[in-house]
Amino acid sequence: MMDAFHRLGLPRRFTIDPQQLERAYLTHSRAVHPDYHLAAASADLNASLQLAAEINEAYNILRDPFRRAEHLLRLEGGPTASEQKQLPAAFLAEMLDAREEIEQARGLPEQQQLLEHRFRHRYESLLNDIATTFEKLEPPPSSQRANQLAHIRSLLNAAQYIRGLIRDLHGE
Repeated sequence: MMDAFHRLGLPRRFTIDPQQLERAYLTHSRAVHPDYHLAAASADLNASLQLAAEINEAYNILRDPFRRAEHLLRLEGGPTASEQKQLPAAFLAEMLDAREEIEQARGLPEQQQLLEHRFRHRYESLLNDIATTFEKLEPPPSSQRANQLAHIRSLLNAAQYIRGLIRDLHGE
């Protein structure tokens, strides 16, 4: 399994300084960029292409907080979305109401904008909860660790649902 943090030489944690990420990406991508290996043997050029693709993939994972959280959860041994699908009943009831609001807002740009703002705020709040839970993650072996990883998965599932609402709001 590729470790995007390791690939870019960054510490394995959810909270990342965007400037540090950008510097790490540029440094690593320059070091392996195929343009610097054009005169090399084809095996070296192919290796350079592969490494450049891995650097780009790592960067794309880490710059998106949702994908970063998914990746970090997997690296930490947490459950996948297919292993833990359930969401709290209260959250699901709230999302049903939100879907009704989306339907009622169709063709009403101001109402859609208000909903989008509310959904984005909720999404950011979930990402903050994810960050906080990752910061408090117990090191293995810990009896609390499995519960913390399951909680992160639940937050990610909720965030994914909110992203879907935003997408549906715009008919995407």
